Amino acid sequence: MTNKFLEEIFKSFKLPLTEKRRRLITEAFVFAQKAHQGQKRKSGDDYIQHSLETAKILAEIGMGSKTIAAGLLHDVSEDTPIQLDEIEKKFGKEISTMVDGITKLGKIKLRGSREEYFLENLRKMFLAMASDIRVAIIKLADRLHNMKTLSYLSPEKQQRIAQETMDIYVPIANRLGIGGIKEQLEDLCFQYLDPDNWAYIKELREKHYKQGEKYISKAIKEIKNEFKKSGIEIKEIYGRAKSLYRLFLKLKKYEMDISRIYDLIAIRVIVVEVVNCYEALGIIHKKYRPLVGRIKDYISLPKPNGYQSIHTTIFGPEGKLMEVQIRTEKMHQEAEFGIAAHWLYSEKEKNKSFFKKYIYAGAKNKVPKEELRWVEQLRDWQKEIGRDDEEFIQGLKIDFFKKRIFAFTPMGDIIELPEEATPVDFAYSIHTEIGNKTIGAKVDGKIVPLDYQIKNGQMVEILVSKENKLPNRKWLNFVKTSTARAQIRKQTKKDNLL
Repeated sequence: MTNKFLEEIFKSFKLPLTEKRRRLITEAFVFAQKAHQGQKRKSGDDYIQHSLETAKILAEIGMGSKTIAAGLLHDVSEDTPIQLDEIEKKFGKEISTMVDGITKLGKIKLRGSREEYFLENLRKMFLAMASDIRVAIIKLADRLHNMKTLSYLSPEKQQRIAQETMDIYVPIANRLGIGGIKEQLEDLCFQYLDPDNWAYIKELREKHYKQGEKYISKAIKEIKNEFKKSGIEIKEIYGRAKSLYRLFLKLKKYEMDISRIYDLIAIRVIVVEVVNCYEALGIIHKKYRPLVGRIKDYISLPKPNGYQSIHTTIFGPEGKLMEVQIRTEKMHQEAEFGIAAHWLYSEKEKNKSFFKKYIYAGAKNKVPKEELRWVEQLRDWQKEIGRDDEEFIQGLKIDFFKKRIFAFTPMGDIIELPEEATPVDFAYSIHTEIGNKTIGAKVDGKIVPLDYQIKNGQMVEILVSKENKLPNRKWLNFVKTSTARAQIRKQTKKDNLL
């Protein structure tokens, strides 16, 4: 049984499986198996089974051999007599540091814990993420398998763990762009937190999916024929059902009327190059009339977590409305695996310049800085606020959990902000000096007050003073971001205004 599961990890491994990588993963497994000998899970499975499942999830999303080894070892120092220094001696500092980070994250408890203890653990969590994002990715894989085996725990623990997962781990998966794990976690949480609606939506989706299968198959066949006639190469085309939790949220918006849901089963088209995405869109629109206002280009304007794709709603065969999603294979990998896909592509393409260009400050692992700027901001902001618990929680709600928007500078640069952010937040997101010297703002060419709430896709121009200027402490009444609040306080304290 054991060899079978190790082989599944190797089959799932997306990087070139060199002998060195195979040996590292095998040695980590043997070490963990020996350490967990005799230990059982609540399900009755050998404990090592959980470590193997965690490692398999990491392999499936494209993580490297060191991360997978850390996944196999992640519970050893906490749940066995083996000490961390033994892991370091056997596997090196990099892997032992990841294991140590996971051990610390394992102490987080949301429900039934003292508030100050919970806050301290949250701080540790985000600091661990800022030092090495792989720690958060391993924790997500660990949590996903734990959620899959939640049925073996008491109802009280099921509720606590599901709520903790929905409140903390789902947003982390979302911000890291790991859509595959995010959707699985959401559906598993939904099952335990709202079992009646979960069962209703599950039955509803299955019924309508069966009704739509033939129709979707017909549409896919017709689209394939159009591509063939046009000479466009496609990697894959298939239908994909909407996840249960996402379907539930969308139904709530439309008064539970499923006839108004056009992407219950979306057709996904995977093409070779970016230019093929737009060519494919043109061919589909030539064959089927698009629904006005329902074309979304997330390639030219990606979502805050990096998601890229073109979505269009069309009147398909028999005039029925349906959604088509068009993306490249790389975009698809990044939509499913998020930040983990960067390891995959840099290794596959042997792109050494990737590592030189995208070394995340303060971490040994290779992560595009732009993709994780929010983690760095969280870390810096924590240093600014010190031990202010109320400020910490309020900042998390806005900077981490709140829906994100994009706004543009006049030069076309994209600034990511929380929903309801103001021009002052925008200014401080560009640079502290611009924030300090702000005297006015234009949105889409029109003068607006500084407490104006920016909407997604708007162009914002900040008007600045040419003289040295301090921020106005009244801005604290309406700014939303922690960066703006921290800088306003810092600058006004210098002038003894606070």
